[in-house]
This record gives sequence, structure tokens and C-alpha cells, in this order.
Amino acid sequence: MSLVALVAGAWALVAVTPALARLIGPRAGWVVAAGLTALAVALVQLRTSAGDVTESVAWIPAVDVALRLRLDGLGFLFAMLVLLVGAVVMVYSTGYVRSPRPVGFFVLMTAFAAAMLTLVLADDLVVLFVAWELTTLCSYLLILVSGPTAGPPATRTLLVTALGGLALLGAVALVVVRTGTTELTAALASPVWGDDPAFAGAVAVLVVLAAMTKSAQLPFHAWLPDAMVAPAPVSAYLHAAAMVKAGIYLLLVLAPAASASPLWSGTLVVVGVTTAVMGAVFALQRTDLKELLAYSTVSQLGLLVAVIGVGTPGALLAACVHVVAHALFKSAAFMTVGVVEKRTGTRDLRELHGLARAMPWTAAMLVLAVVSMAGVAPALGFVSKELVLDAFVTAEQGAVLGWGAVAVVTVGAALTVAYSLRMVVTTLPGLAPTPPVRRADPAMTAAITVTALGGLAVGLVPGTLDALVAPAAAVVGGIDVDQVPYLTLWHGVTPALLLSVAAVLGGVGLTLVRRRVDALLVGRRLFPADGTAVVQRVVDGIIAGGRRVGDLTRSDVPATHLAVPVLLVGASTLGLTRLWSGLPDVGPVTVGEIALLVGVAAGVVGVVRARQRLTAVIATGVAGFGVVLWFVVLGASDVAMTQLLVEILTVVVMVLVLRRMSGTFRPVRARRQVVTAVVALAAGAAATVATVTLTGHRPLSGAGEFYLRRAEDLTGGTNVVNTILVDFRALDTLGELVVLAVGAVAITALLDARRAVDRRSVPLARTPLVPAAPNAVFLGVLDRYLVPLMIVGSVLLLLRGHDAPGGGFIAALLGAAALVLAYLSAATDEVPRVERPYLSIAGWGVVVAVGTGLLGLAEGSFLRPLHLDVLGLKVTTALVFDVGVYLAVLGVLLAAVVRLGLSPASDRRADARRARTARDAAAPATRTPAEQSGAPR
Repeated sequence: MSLVALVAGAWALVAVTPALARLIGPRAGWVVAAGLTALAVALVQLRTSAGDVTESVAWIPAVDVALRLRLDGLGFLFAMLVLLVGAVVMVYSTGYVRSPRPVGFFVLMTAFAAAMLTLVLADDLVVLFVAWELTTLCSYLLILVSGPTAGPPATRTLLVTALGGLALLGAVALVVVRTGTTELTAALASPVWGDDPAFAGAVAVLVVLAAMTKSAQLPFHAWLPDAMVAPAPVSAYLHAAAMVKAGIYLLLVLAPAASASPLWSGTLVVVGVTTAVMGAVFALQRTDLKELLAYSTVSQLGLLVAVIGVGTPGALLAACVHVVAHALFKSAAFMTVGVVEKRTGTRDLRELHGLARAMPWTAAMLVLAVVSMAGVAPALGFVSKELVLDAFVTAEQGAVLGWGAVAVVTVGAALTVAYSLRMVVTTLPGLAPTPPVRRADPAMTAAITVTALGGLAVGLVPGTLDALVAPAAAVVGGIDVDQVPYLTLWHGVTPALLLSVAAVLGGVGLTLVRRRVDALLVGRRLFPADGTAVVQRVVDGIIAGGRRVGDLTRSDVPATHLAVPVLLVGASTLGLTRLWSGLPDVGPVTVGEIALLVGVAAGVVGVVRARQRLTAVIATGVAGFGVVLWFVVLGASDVAMTQLLVEILTVVVMVLVLRRMSGTFRPVRARRQVVTAVVALAAGAAATVATVTLTGHRPLSGAGEFYLRRAEDLTGGTNVVNTILVDFRALDTLGELVVLAVGAVAITALLDARRAVDRRSVPLARTPLVPAAPNAVFLGVLDRYLVPLMIVGSVLLLLRGHDAPGGGFIAALLGAAALVLAYLSAATDEVPRVERPYLSIAGWGVVVAVGTGLLGLAEGSFLRPLHLDVLGLKVTTALVFDVGVYLAVLGVLLAAVVRLGLSPASDRRADARRARTARDAAAPATRTPAEQSGAPR
């Protein structure tokens, strides 16, 4: 399996997860776990057979951005953690999740794994940044869906980590501009890092800032404990192998180049050791097990950041080993806390006791996790901690602030032992809790066992990790693998061992006097301000500031918002007069053109003079249809047909809106009429002068000549307008599709959030022609015969758009017009042919368009059309892309007609249907109070 296929397989797993979760519920975790394990096996085979692998698929060739992937020692280490820990957490989730259809949870967790895998294998700076932001988005959504109280913590987490994303974006921009390439390997090898200290320093600061926010370093640490509202599987994965490890990976991958700056080492060591000690102190203050573990992660990440700052080969090996150790003991600890909460209903240390009697196996696994976290032999955590201490002892004194840093790290290690022991000495002894605890799911127990025993087994034989961590340390340190020391449990009596023993003894001592420690720390504020409160005040201040700025221009009057652009257009006339060179030679003016101009002008005058809203709509239609005829005279049949359908549908939508408004306009003062008339005339004059000046005095542009000359050869289509939309400028069209889909969502959200104002309907007088229905007879006849023809015509326009007037946009307009005719001719507001899932239709339009774009990667570029010969017929994927256009346009038009066309009574019936659906969906989700606080829905 190639590297690209492996990453594509991870994202394919994301795509099939929704169907799995709907079909088999929480058991989908087993399938996802099997998929992640299969990817890990394929990765091992690829690494074994090919060694370092580099692959590339074109993405944006114009700016040299490609889907570049590289499998080296460092990427292999982190990829294995992402996949294997992810598989274990997925197995754990099958027993943890209680929702019968946990689609959102499993999709986001699988996407989390795929995003992290893409991040650690990326060899392109742009791809790395995109994957970095995807991990931020996944973590935000996983926290957000955890429960009704998760909104503020999720928002705070997003803001802090997004700040780091902006810093990384700045670093990426600097590196690309200065090195001239987006390829990560080539950029890191550029000599500019050593030649330009200012550049290296700027990038180093930005990268450190990005890593500090992602890996929760002081002063950005508060988001990590704040995110503990997320359920146990999310916390286990986020802390062990996903979100926070992204920052560590970023520091490791950029260390060879960024370390050229003198700011790099000192900043990382100072920030890291400070965070390690303060995180450990904060952990000692906590009585909630998840909060304790969260601050423990802050402390452990600080240790990793500091040892990366040391930068020696031994320090980098220590960082790689500790990444593995931390992944094993932290995932085991978080999953154990999830089991304890599920079985006892609490996570409070003050309420837990007798767990050794109530759940002996789970208690034993907790002890193994705690032993490794405390750095006690023979667990893997002991091996990594001794390597970390040795790195500080043997480093150059000036580089790491001398023995002072060694002393601080040792104090942090002692505090780590203290808070680790707190987790077991207060919860395991004593009588079994009453009432008895519930039984644990075997899958959850198995997942904890794998990680807890894994930390012990690898600690006993650490040499088994050499093949995993030595190549990673060699990549970061820029040395050969043979120069990396071998791992062993016993190094003899060394200063590092003595410091480790001192840390253990100090932690045991703090545990023996824990009552005094609790009296000194628990419930006390060590800093003047709480980190979470500071972030929340910043959020509140930004929102309040936005409101104040918005108050300056906030108005519900459309004229207020239209005034600024119209005034600017009018003022632009002064600048355009300098370019004026007289009227172009347009030939003789015909009587027909004068008549059309008079008709359009009459429509405009009618709009201005109208006092009834319906009259204004009719006059607008007159002006619009006059423009349609003008396009016909000029030979622009495509544009004329499009404009005609737009005018029809616009009038329909406007009428649907007007039936909920008053019939007349409010009186306007004469002074305002004069001002608006002057502004309108100035804007019209500017538009006319601009059109004549900018288009009437120059030949066809080079781009236009290219399209006319080469369109058929390059695309196989003879309709130049359509080929521009779906072949040459498909990316622009894709952006417009997304806007249309968002428009459909906005219409629905707006009318659902605030119901349209009810108006008292006036009953129509019945006549022999309309005995029961208020609609005209001729509309019913047209509905019967014309609607099927319009649907067929819509399909034909779609299919012929590449070679003749037509295309997805105009075909969707005709199809929507047919459905509108069916709606208007019906005797009731509820028309089955119109009441379609418009949001799904619009969404599928975007999905089809994006999927077509991904097919283009087979030819080297996103959205590049593929041309096939099927049974003698020439077929292009641009037609499939046009189907996406069709669906998106149809979806937004249906949304407008259906949501605006419903009567107040129909609105209430729709509300009732939605309420019944919501009740039916929520009925089986009965959960315990403990589950409500942490289990995903």
C-alpha cells in the first residue's frame, strides 16, 4: 500500500463511519478499531519494505502546493501512536457509549485520527497547516457535542487553539516566502536558517507560540482542564495521541531548523520547566480525578517541551521515549477514570474508597498506570524519566540554565509522584462502596488492560522500542540511527538515577503528609486570576466590543445598508471622468432598441412611483423582462434564458414574502425622496460611464480570446460560457455552490428561529369558475401538461450544457420553475411535489461537486475534468460537476419557496412534525446522571 493510499484509507474510514454507526450503533467502534489497526499494519509493512518513503500528488500546482507525504522515523512513531491508541480507544468506546446511534461521536473521533495521521505524515507546509486546523475543529466539535453545558468550554478551547493556528499560519507564510518552497523537507534543509538569524528567530517564536497553545503550556494551559467536560474516550485520545501531541510533533519536526535561533532553546526550557512544576502543583490541588489528570498532562507536556529545548541527541531520544510512555499511561488512566465514573457515579477523590475490593482488576490496572506516570521502575515511565533527567544533567550548562533547571525538573518529578499516589492511596483502600458498583463492560476493561500492561511490558524490556524511537530521535537530531543510545532498564548508579530516587522519596513524603498539603493547596488560588476566567473575560469583551461597534451602524432599514455602496458607486464617477474618451462607435440605434429602453425605463419609473408593494413587484418584473428582451436582441441566448427564469422565480419569492407584509409602503418625506433620487441618479450615471469607458473602447481581452480559441480543444465543449464555469473556473463555481448551500441553511435557520409574522387572510369570493380552490383554472391546466415538459426540458438543458445553451444553473432554474408552477396551481399550501428535503439536496450538490474535484486528482489537480470514451460516447466529469451545480441551485430555490410559501397553519403543522421527530429521537436516550455529565449523545 502506498503512503497516499494509506492516508486516503483513513479518510475513507471517516466516510463510511456514519453508515456503520446508524446500522450497528456503538459496535461501529469495533469496525473502526479494526480499520485503524489494519492501517497500522500496512504502515509497518511499508516502513519495513521501503524505509523512508516520500510521495506526492498534485493539489495546487500554480503555487507549488501538493499533497506531499513523507514516512520517516519521526512520522512513523507518531503515526503508530495515532493509529494504535486510536484503535484501543475505539474499542473502549463500544462499551462507554450508550446512544443507540452515536453517529456524530464516531465520525468525529475517526476524523480526529485521520487528521492527526495526515498531520504527522505531511511533507508540505500547507497540508500540515490544514491538518493542524482540522485537529482543532475536531476537538472543538467533540467537546461541543458532549452535553448541554459544553458550549462555553468548547468555545474557549477553540479560541485559544485557533490563536496558535494563526501563529502557525504566520510561520508557514514566512518559511514559504523565505525558502521559496512549500515542501517541508526542502524548507528545513535551506541554508537561510543559518544565514538569517532574524528570520530563524521570528519563525521560532511563532512555532513555539503555536505549540504552546496546542500543548497547553503556561499561560495557555487553562483550555485543557476546561475541556474535561468531554467524555472519557475523547479525553483519553486527546491527551494520549491526538490534539496535545500535535504541538509536541511540531516542535520536534521543526527543531533541526528552528534551533538555529538562540531564542529556541532558552524559551522552550524556561516555558517547559515552569509549566511542568506549576501543572503538577495544580494537579495536587484537584479532587476531581479527570481534572487531576488534565493538569498532569499539562505538567508532562511541559517536561516534553523542556527536554526538546535541551536539544542534545540524548534529550531528543528522551522526548521520543516519553511520548510513548505518556501515551500508554495517560490513555490507561483516563479510560480507568471513565470506568470508575460509570460504575460508581462519581470522580471525586473524597467520595471514592474501597475500589480494590469492588473492582480489583480495574484497580490493578490503575496502579500500573500510576506507577508509570510517577516514573517508578520497572514501568516505561521510569525509563523515560531517567532519560529526561540525564539529558538535563549532561547538557551544556549555559544552554539549559545550569543545575537550576535540573533542580526544578527534579522538584516537578517529586510533585508528579505525589499527585500520582493520591489517585490510589485514597481510592483503593477501605470497604467496598455502597450501593455496590455496576458491572464494567468487557471491552472497556480490555482496552485499559492493553495500555496499562503495555507500559509495564515495554518497561521491563525497553529495547523493544529501539526500532520505533531510535529512528525518530535520529531524524530530529540529524544523526545516524547507530549513534542513538540503546534503551535499557538499568544504567547503573548515575546522577539521573539518584535524582529519580530523590524525586520518588520526595513524592512519598508529600503523600504521607497529604493532609497538610491539602490544607495548604486545596481550595486556594495560587494566582490572582483563573486562566479559564481570563479567557472567558476576553471572549465576553470581544463580544461586547463587537456589539458597540455594531451599534454604530445597526439598523433594520435596508436603505441604511444600501446607502454606503450606492454612494461609493456614485462618487466613483469623478474618478472615471479622467478615463472618459467619448462614446464608442456602436452603430445606428434601431427603433426596437429605443422601444426596449423605454420599456425598461417605464418599469423603473413604475417602481419609484409605486405606493403598493405588489405594484412595485410588477413594475420590477417589467424592467427585468425588458432586460431579457434586450439580451435576446444582442444574441446572448444563454444569458436571456437565465435572466428570464431568474425574473420569474424572483417575482414568485417576492410575492411569497409580500403576503406576510402590509400591502402599502410607509409614507416618505419629500426631502428624503430628493436625496435618494440624487444618489440613485449618480450611481446610475457612474455605472453607465464605467460600462462605456471600460468595455466600449478596447478589444476582446487575452483571456476572452483564449477561451474562444482553445475551449473546444481543451474541454471538448462548444458552449464557451459553460466550459468557463465547469472546466476553467470550476473552483469559483464550487465556492458559489457552497454559498448557495449556506443560503438554504440560512433561510431555514432564519424562519425557524423567528417565525414569519402571521397575517389575517382575506377570504376570496367564490365564483362558478373556482368553486373550491382560490387558484385560477388555467394554472391547473398548465400544471397538468406543462410541468412534465419543464422537468424534461430541465434534464435536457443539464445534459446539453457543455455543447449548447444550457448547463446546471439554468437547468436548475427551469426545474425549480416547474415545481413553483406546481405549487402555485395547487389548492393547498402542502404540495408533495414541492416539499422535498431541500437542505439535503443543496448539501448533496456540494458533495457531488467536491467528489468530482477529487476525481481530478487522478489527472494531477483538484477539479480537473476527466474525459472518458464510454461506448463511443465522449463523457466528461464536468457534466457530473454540473449535476452538483443543479442540486445546489435547486436546493436553495426549494428552500425559499417551501419555507416562505407555508401558511401560518402549515408552519404550525411543520413545527408539530419536527417536535414529534425530536421526541421520538430522544426517547431511547435515557441516561444516568453520571452518563449525562460525560457520555456522548
